[in-house]
Amino acid sequence: MSEPLLRVAGLRVAIEASEILRGVSLEVGPGETVCVVGRNGSGKTTTLRTIMGYRRPTAGAITFKGEAIAGLPTHAIAARGLGFSPEDSGIFADLTVAENIEIATWTQPRGRPAAERIALAYEIFPRLKGYAARGGTEISGGERKMLSIARALALDPELLLLDEPFEGLSPAIIPALAESLAAITRLGMSLVIAESNIHHVPAWTRRLYVIERGEVIFAGTPDDARRDAAVLRVIGGKAS
Repeated sequence: MSEPLLRVAGLRVAIEASEILRGVSLEVGPGETVCVVGRNGSGKTTTLRTIMGYRRPTAGAITFKGEAIAGLPTHAIAARGLGFSPEDSGIFADLTVAENIEIATWTQPRGRPAAERIALAYEIFPRLKGYAARGGTEISGGERKMLSIARALALDPELLLLDEPFEGLSPAIIPALAESLAAITRLGMSLVIAESNIHHVPAWTRRLYVIERGEVIFAGTPDDARRDAAVLRVIGGKAS
């Protein structure tokens, strides 16, 4: 593999008196989709939030394009080309759908022209265009997930971190969201997807990390994970 776009090495994070991450390491290459799978409370969200600067690690390193970013403020990390869609979508209720997307271009003026980035967000998520004038929370849960990712996409990032993008969605909307994510990867963008359900791992995923109690217990291909009985005991499913 070429030099990783993102490298996390020996990451440790404590919240109050509890150590949440215990030496987490992972890598993401250019244009690669990597999934981090684990039960609720295993450390997936803390890993993504620490990469984005919401948490400060107690030990370990995070590098993006060879630059150390651990401990930088979130806005500085986003400015370097990382976008984040949180599990709760994080939609601004007092802004319209259009304004939720546009705000990313106001706060991150670098990169391609704002109009081009907004047009791309609607191209990837065409369903949102018809709801542009609606309030950000006046759309379905699945559409809010789309809006959250579209807003992160409007930052013009090189890497998107997506926390539980399929969690709680209607089975009817999951294929549309999965196709939109596939379209993002066809642009050459890298994705890190945190998921609690191995069945939601996209088919094009290159590598998968399984986290349990703040530690990586498996790193390999999704097919290998589905054949590993010990892994499946942690994340559910039957060995193939």
